[in-house]
Amino acid sequence: MDLRIDMPLVLLLLLPLFLYFGWTYFHERQRLKRSHIVVLTIRIVAAGCLVFALAGPYLLLPIKEEQIVYLVDRSASMNGTEDEMVQFIQESLQSKKEPQLAGIYSFSSTLQTEAILSKTLKEVPKLTEIKATDQTNIEQSLQLASGIIDPKKATRLVLLTDGNETKGDALEFATKLKGSNISVDIKPFSQPVVNDVSLKSFVSPQVAYVGEQQQLVTDIHATSAGQGELLLYENDELIHREAVELTEGTNVFTYKHGATAEGLVKYEAVVQVGQDAIFENNKLTSVTMVQSEPHLLIVNGYETASPIAAALGSQSIAYDVVAPKSLPNELSSYLQYNAIVFDNVPGHLVGEAKMSVIEQAVKNFGVGFTMVGGENSFGLGGYFKTPIETLLPVEMEIKGKEQLPSLGLVIVLDRSGSMQGSKLELAKEAAARSVEMLRDEDTLGFIAFDDRPWEIIETGPLSSKEEAVDTILSVTPGGGTEIYSSLAKAYENLADLKLQRKHIILLTDGQSQAGNYEDLIGEGKEEGITLSTVAIGQDADANLLEALSDMGSGRFYDVIDEQTIPSILSRETAMISRTYIEDNPFYPAIYNAAGWNSLFANGVPQMNAYIGTTAKQGATVVAESEKEDPVLAQWQYGLGKTFAFTSDSTGKWTGDWARWQNWGAFWQTLISQMLPSYNDVAYDVRLEADGSFMITDPTNEAAFLDIVAVNEAGEELETQLETISASQVRAVVQAEPGLIFFRIADEKQAIYQAGLSVPYSAEYELLPVNNQLIEELTQRTGGTVLKEPQDVFRDFTTKGADRQNIATWLLLASMLLFFIDITIRRFGWNFLTNAKKKEPLVEEKTIPEDTNVAQLLKGMKKRS
Repeated sequence: MDLRIDMPLVLLLLLPLFLYFGWTYFHERQRLKRSHIVVLTIRIVAAGCLVFALAGPYLLLPIKEEQIVYLVDRSASMNGTEDEMVQFIQESLQSKKEPQLAGIYSFSSTLQTEAILSKTLKEVPKLTEIKATDQTNIEQSLQLASGIIDPKKATRLVLLTDGNETKGDALEFATKLKGSNISVDIKPFSQPVVNDVSLKSFVSPQVAYVGEQQQLVTDIHATSAGQGELLLYENDELIHREAVELTEGTNVFTYKHGATAEGLVKYEAVVQVGQDAIFENNKLTSVTMVQSEPHLLIVNGYETASPIAAALGSQSIAYDVVAPKSLPNELSSYLQYNAIVFDNVPGHLVGEAKMSVIEQAVKNFGVGFTMVGGENSFGLGGYFKTPIETLLPVEMEIKGKEQLPSLGLVIVLDRSGSMQGSKLELAKEAAARSVEMLRDEDTLGFIAFDDRPWEIIETGPLSSKEEAVDTILSVTPGGGTEIYSSLAKAYENLADLKLQRKHIILLTDGQSQAGNYEDLIGEGKEEGITLSTVAIGQDADANLLEALSDMGSGRFYDVIDEQTIPSILSRETAMISRTYIEDNPFYPAIYNAAGWNSLFANGVPQMNAYIGTTAKQGATVVAESEKEDPVLAQWQYGLGKTFAFTSDSTGKWTGDWARWQNWGAFWQTLISQMLPSYNDVAYDVRLEADGSFMITDPTNEAAFLDIVAVNEAGEELETQLETISASQVRAVVQAEPGLIFFRIADEKQAIYQAGLSVPYSAEYELLPVNNQLIEELTQRTGGTVLKEPQDVFRDFTTKGADRQNIATWLLLASMLLFFIDITIRRFGWNFLTNAKKKEPLVEEKTIPEDTNVAQLLKGMKKRS
C-alpha cells in the first residue's frame, strides 16, 4: 500500500502555517497554560489536515488480478497463419495462473470478440468468420482493447501480427499508453513463402487524342520465374492478349495502342499465372482523357430505329444508340459522352442505381441530359421521386387535379420469408411512393400476405398519407406464400366502391397454391377492376402472374433487378391515377429564349400531344401549351444542363413538327445547348505515397477551385481539401481501391475531368515482418517481443492498484478538530469537570429550604 499525492506543491502551504504557529508559541509561551497548548496543537493538526486534503492525497491498494488480452491479426496478409497462431495461444494458456483473466479478440480493419475476458478460459474457441480483411488497423485494435479491460488492473495486450499496418498509426497511440497499467507484447507471424505474381503499376497517358499512339506500361513483380498471360482492356473490352515470360523480380512490358474511345477512357491490365498466392494484386486500372469532338448517347425506348438519330442525320454530332437494358452501371461509361438523351425510356428498364450514376454524371461532371416524351416517359415511365426527376427541370405531378377521375388502389405485397432483405425493403419503398402520388380523396388499401392475407391498411379514403407511409414501411417478413386468398380479399374490398378507376397491383417472388383465378378476375372486370402483376426474381411464378395481368387487363413486369421495383409501382400508379397525355392539337407558345427564336422566325408548327408535367421553380420554359404546361423546358442542374421535351420524337405526337424543315435543326440546337463547357487549363492530378491526391493549378488559383471526387458507382466521396500553396491543393479522399473521378471547376463553372486509380490495398502485397514497428511498439509500452508461449503469462513488472482517495477523510478530520477547538474556546477547558460537579448540587435541592439557615449563609458570605 502506497501513499501518494497529486499536487505536492500545495504542501508548501505548511511552511507559513508552521511559521505562524511557531511564532505564536515563542512569543506567548510565558502566558500559555496547558489548555492553551492543547488548543494550539488542535489548530495545527486541523490546518495540516486541510492542507493535506488540498494536495490530493490517495492510497494505492494493490490488486492481485491481472489481465491478458490476445489480439489476433486476421487480415489478408496473415493468410495461412491462423492455425499457427491458435496453437501458440493454446500452449500459452497452459501457463495461466489463477488470479489472471484472459480474453481473445481478432482484428483486421476492426475488432471482434472471440472469447471475453474471464478466469476460466482454458481452450481457444473456433474463430468466427471475419469479413473485411483488406486492411490492418493495429491502432484501432489497441484502442478498442484498452476500452474493454479494467484500467486499474495490470494488463498485457498480446499482439499476434506481422506488424504491417495499412491503416492508422499504432506508434502514435502507444504514446497514450505511457504511464498506464497497459503493456504490449508482440509475437511476430508471417505468411509462408509462396509463388506470387503482382501488378506493381499500370500507367497510361493522362491526356491523349483520338488516333494517337499511346503507351500502356505495366510493371509486373514475380517471386519466381515462370510464364504468364497479360491482358489489356479498354472500357471493359479486350484490346490485347499476350503470353509473357516472367523473371524473378521486376518485369516491365509496354504496349502501343491507338486511342479509339473518347472522353474519360478506362484502361485495365490483368496478369494471369497458373499458381498464384494472391489474386487481388493481379489487376490495376488507369484512366486517360482522350480529347475529341463531342459525343452523344441516345437511349432509344422504341423497338424500331431511333427517330432522333434519323432527325440528326449522318453529318451531325457523333452519337451512339443503345437500348435501355444495355445501359452500363459504371460512371466511367457515361463520362465518355458529353450529353445523354432518354427517348421514351421506361424507368423500370433503367433502375434507380443507374439513374443515380447518371445524376452524378450530370451534377458533378457537366454531362447534358434530355428526356423526350412518349407513352413510356416522364410520369408514365415511372420517374416520380427518382434521381432522374431530381435533375430534370419539370416535376412528374400535373395541374388540374380537380378534373382527375376518382381512384381506388389496393397494393397486395408478398411479405413471405423469401422476400426478406432488399426485395421487401424496395417493395415497401415503392408502395410508399405510390401512396405519395395519390390525392387525399383517393381510396387506398394495403394487404401484406404470407400464408394468409394481413390487411395492413383497410380499403378506404386516404385520410393521412404520412400515417399510411409509416404503416407500410413498418411491415416485417413472415412465413409462406399464398396468393389467391389475398387477391380475393383485394377484389372483395374494391367491388362495391363507386369509383371511376379501380386497380390492384400484386407483387410476389414466389409460387402459390392453385385457385379459381379466372372467375375471380372475371367478376372483378365486371366491377371495373384491373390488375397488374410484378414477378420479383427467378423463383416467381412468372407464367401465372403474366396470365393474371392479361386476364385483369393490366400489365406484367418480370423483375430481375430489384432496383427497378419503385419505378414500376410509380408507373402503375401514374397510369391509373392521372390523365397524363394531353392529345388536343395546339400551337405551342414560344418564349424569348437564347438560341431558339431563330428556329421559329417563320412560325410555329402545330403539335398533336404531349405528357403533362409541371415546370420547377427556377426552370426556363421555352415552349408552352395552351394549358400552360411545359412542352420544352430547361435549367442548370449542378454543372450540367438538362432539358425536358414533353412531346415525342416519332411524329405521332409532334405532328407538323416532325415534317417541319427545321426539325433536324431543332434537335441539333437542343443538343448543342446541352453540351458542357470544358476548361482548357490542364490541371495535374496525382496520387501521393500517403494515399492523398495532389491537384496542381498552373494558373495559381488553386484556392478557388471546386473539387468533387466520385467513384465508379456514382457515389460522391467524402473529400477533405487542404490548400498547400497558390498552385496546389491536397485532397484526402475516403475511397476504396478502384477508379476515382475528379471534377474540377473554376469560378466560371468551366469543367475539367480526371480519373485516377486507387491501387489494391498494401494488404495484398507480400511483405516481410515489420520488425521496426514491432520493436518500437514494445519499447514504448514496456512490453517485449515474445519467443515462447509461456512468456505470455510471465510476472508483471507493474502491478495493478486501486486508487483510494483520502482527501474527504482529511477534510472531515479537519472539520471535527475545528469543532473541538471552538467548543473548548466557548465553554472553557474545564467544562467537562464542571459537568461532573453538578451532581451534588442536585442533592442540595432535595434538602427542604430553611429560612434561618439561608439567612445564616448570607451573613457568612458577607463577612468573607
